[in-house]
Amino acid sequence: MSSPKEIVEKKLTFRSFEDGDYKWKNFSDQIFEGDHSHKCPTYVHRTPPCQGSCPSGEDIRGWLDIVRGIEKPPADISMQEYAFRRSTTANPFPSMMGRVCPAPCQTGCNRNDVEEFVGINAVEQYIGDTAIKEGFSFESTDKLSGYKVAIIGGGPAGMSAAYQLRKKGHASTIFEAHDKLGGMMRYGIPSYRTPDQFLDPEVKRILDMGHIEVKLNTTVGKDISLSEIENEYDAVLWAIGCWTGRPLPIPNSDAPNCISAIQYLEAIRQERLHVTTKKVVCVGGGDTSIDVVSSSRRLGTLKNDLEDNIKPENILKDNSSQDSSLASDRVLNEVTLTTLFPKNEMTATEEEVRDAEKEGVKIFDSVMPLEVILDDSGRAKGLKMAKCTMDGNKPVPVEGSEFEIEADLIVAAIGQSGVLDGLEELNNGKNLIDADSHYAVPGKEKHFVAGDIIRPHLLTTAIGQGAVASDTIDKFLNSVELRKRPKVDVHHFDLIRKLNESGLSPESYEGGEYRGTDNLDFSVHNYEDRSSQEVITTERMFLGHFPYTPRNHREEVGPEANAILGNFEERVKNYTEEDAIAEAGRCMSCGMCFECDNCVIYCPQDAVFRVKKDKSTTGRYVDTDYQKCIGCHICSDVCPTGYIDMALGDH
Repeated sequence: MSSPKEIVEKKLTFRSFEDGDYKWKNFSDQIFEGDHSHKCPTYVHRTPPCQGSCPSGEDIRGWLDIVRGIEKPPADISMQEYAFRRSTTANPFPSMMGRVCPAPCQTGCNRNDVEEFVGINAVEQYIGDTAIKEGFSFESTDKLSGYKVAIIGGGPAGMSAAYQLRKKGHASTIFEAHDKLGGMMRYGIPSYRTPDQFLDPEVKRILDMGHIEVKLNTTVGKDISLSEIENEYDAVLWAIGCWTGRPLPIPNSDAPNCISAIQYLEAIRQERLHVTTKKVVCVGGGDTSIDVVSSSRRLGTLKNDLEDNIKPENILKDNSSQDSSLASDRVLNEVTLTTLFPKNEMTATEEEVRDAEKEGVKIFDSVMPLEVILDDSGRAKGLKMAKCTMDGNKPVPVEGSEFEIEADLIVAAIGQSGVLDGLEELNNGKNLIDADSHYAVPGKEKHFVAGDIIRPHLLTTAIGQGAVASDTIDKFLNSVELRKRPKVDVHHFDLIRKLNESGLSPESYEGGEYRGTDNLDFSVHNYEDRSSQEVITTERMFLGHFPYTPRNHREEVGPEANAILGNFEERVKNYTEEDAIAEAGRCMSCGMCFECDNCVIYCPQDAVFRVKKDKSTTGRYVDTDYQKCIGCHICSDVCPTGYIDMALGDH
C-alpha cells in the first residue's frame, strides 16, 4: 500500500526550490552564467550539530561513521575498538553516558528534519559496553612531566580531568569525600540507570593508566587544609560538585520530613534506605525528580507506619541505615511528582517521564506549591498547591485553583549548591566557585574549576569542562600563553591525522609560491577545514537523498506499576552489533563525505572522480579535474552531506 499523500509530502519529499523560483536570491550566486561559472568545487569540512550540541565535545559523527563502516580502522584494530578510541578522545565514560545522558546531541541532530534523530546514546552504550566486555584500555604516554595536580572531587569532572592530564603526561591525586569514585554518576543517580558493573570498569580503566593516586573519605577543608594542598601540588582543580539541595521557597519547608533530592538519592544508592513512606511527593520536573519518584516506587513502604528511627529524614540526619530485612515486608506506596510546567515542557527527558508514569507515578503538571501543611507535631502532612501559568521563569498561581496533596515525605528537586566549609575564600557568595572562559579561578593562581560547582548542569557538561580545564592546566604548567578557545570548541575530525594514519602523509613543503596545488603532494589542494568556526545545517544539505528510515529503539524491559517493588534492574537493553550498525547507518554524516558517489555520477563533464584506492581515505574520497570542470555546481547541489562548496576558480 502506498503512503498517504500528506505523509509523503511531510516526511519524504524535499525540494531545494519552490515553484516559480528561477533567480538566485544571493548576489554572490549570480556569478553563475548559464551552464558554467567562475566557481569550482571545494571540499569543506564543517562540524555536525550533534557534535556542536555535545557539552563533552565528542566526535560523534566520527564514531558513528566508524561503526557503520564508512571510516575504516587500521588493519590491526577492530571496528569496535577504533570507535571506542574515537569516542573516548573526549569522554572516558561511553557506557555511562550512553545510558544516562539526556542527549542534547539528539536534539541537535539534523536527521530530525527528515524523520527522527539518530539514536546516538544507544550506539554509544554499545561502544562502551563492548569496550568493557573486550577489556579495551586507555593509552598514555610513558614520559611524565614531573608536575603533579591535586583534583578535588572524583566525579565526572574530576575523573575526566585526571584522564586528560594523564594523556598529557601529568600525574594527579584525586581527593574524594565518599568511599568510592564516581560522584553523581554513582551517588546521585539510581543503580538501575548507572549500574556498578559498568561504572566500576570505566573508573578502573582511568586509574589503570597509572600515576593517578586516590585518597578516599577525604574532604579538603576538613580533613586536609587548603594551604597543605597548595604547598604540595603544582596546580589544583576544584571538581567537588553540588551536594546540597535547595529547599522549597514556601512557608514551613523546614519541616523535618521535607528533604532534598540529593540527600535522598545518595542514601538510596548507598543502600541505607530500603523502604520509604506511604505517600511521597516530589517537587521538581527534571531528571533528578524522576529519579526520586521512580526510586520511591521501587522502595515501597511498610504496611504499618515507619518507626521514628527508620524514617527517611532521620536516616539522612544521622547518616545511619535501615535494616535490610525491611525490604521483605514492603508494599506499594503512593508517589506523586509536581511540576511548574506542562508535561510536554518538563526538562526531564520524554522517555523518563513516560517510564515514571508506567511505573505508577502520578504527575501533576502546571502546578506550584504554596505552603507545606503541618500536623500538630510540626511534621509535614501535605502540600497546598495551585494551578499556575508561567510569566517567563516565574510561576503565577491561578486564582481559585488551590488544592491539597497528602504527603508523609516531601522531596525538593529544584536545584543544588556546593558545600564550601573551610574553603570560604573560594566561595562566590552563592556556594559556588567562579570560573573564567578557560576554567581558571579568577584571581587565584594555579587554581582551576570544573563541573557542577561552577553551575549545576549535566554529567556530560562536567566531563567537557574537565577536559578543557585539563588543557588550561597543561598550558599553565608549561608556561604556554592561553589563547581564545575556538568558536566551535569540540573534538574535531583531523584530515592530516587521518592521512598520517593511512600512510598518506603529505610531503614536506620546501618553500616557494605556486599558482595551483592540485598536482602537488605537499598540499591537500581543494580542502578547507571550517569545523572550528561553523556548524552545518540542513540548508546546505540535499535531504532528498535520505529515505524515511525509522529509528531502531533499544529494547525496553522496564517494570509495570504492579511489578515495580524492589526492581532495580536496567530498563533498556543494549544494542546487538547488527542493531548498532543499522542505527549508525542512519547518520547523515553532516559536513563530511560519506562516499555516496552522487557527485561522481551526476557530474556532466566527468570532472569529479574517485581518488585511487591507494590514495583514498575518509575526507579524500573524491577529487576534481579543474581542466574539465565548468563550474556547473551540480555536484554541490546533489551532495547529501553539504561537503561540497562552489568556490572561486580560474575559468
